[in-house]
Amino acid sequence: MHFVIAMALITVVFDLIGVVTRKKNLFEVSFWNLIVATVAIFVAIIFGQIEAGLANPYGASRDILNYHSTIGWSLAGVLALLTGWRYVARQKDPNVLPKGFLAIDFILAGLVFAQVYLGDKLVWVYGLHTVPVVEAIREGVLS
Repeated sequence: MHFVIAMALITVVFDLIGVVTRKKNLFEVSFWNLIVATVAIFVAIIFGQIEAGLANPYGASRDILNYHSTIGWSLAGVLALLTGWRYVARQKDPNVLPKGFLAIDFILAGLVFAQVYLGDKLVWVYGLHTVPVVEAIREGVLS
């Protein structure tokens, strides 16, 4: 998932810099990053769902894991829609970013940051997939 995070955020950064500096070649870089992020997120979701199935969430971590999964699928949808929109817009003029696209870019960035926050919370606060937590679950200490 870290690769998807980087690709999605760098897409937003390149779009923003491209608009501010009027360097149209950054839109090309952004577009290809968007395509890679869209493909990669589906791979990340598959592995994420496998990990979620192995995680044995407990207490409040169950809800956080559900939110994390929901946002992951939402990100896949947003990335797919953005990629499709960008592809169609590029057919008209690859040097112009469609109106409103940057606003949706910022929504994408917000979803990515929410996803990172929840993922970090699952690992660093609840310890999912860490050895001590897995051992505690097996011993029945956590339920």
